[in-house]
Amino acid sequence: QLQLVESGGGLVQPGGSLRLSCVVSGFTLTNYAIGWFRQGPGKEREAVSCISVREDITYYAYSMKGRLTISSDNAKNAVYLQMNSLRPEDTAVYFCAAYRMGPTATEPACYMFQSEYDSWGQGTQVTVSS
Repeated sequence: QLQLVESGGGLVQPGGSLRLSCVVSGFTLTNYAIGWFRQGPGKEREAVSCISVREDITYYAYSMKGRLTISSDNAKNAVYLQMNSLRPEDTAVYFCAAYRMGPTATEPACYMFQSEYDSWGQGTQVTVSS
């Protein structure tokens, strides 16, 4: 059974940093694409970043590009999202999600569309406020 568990959220001041973790079980990271999404209060869920561990390719939402780094640790079955220079508008519940990739590389290497993802974590709250 596929399972994803997020952690690392919390309250941070504007300009601060957080590192979110997504620990996965029941599957191998190299066979799946992992995405991070967020849903702010009164907003729709939106893509933040994704990674294809197999191809070692990452993508970022334009609104957050330059402030994010997504990475993986196969030994720990974990994907991380480092977020810097956080702003109040980054306040949201952050989710990680997964979908199984095909046997050959695709373009893009991972998709920034939530409809592609079929396994989701429960989310972790990030609040940016002074």
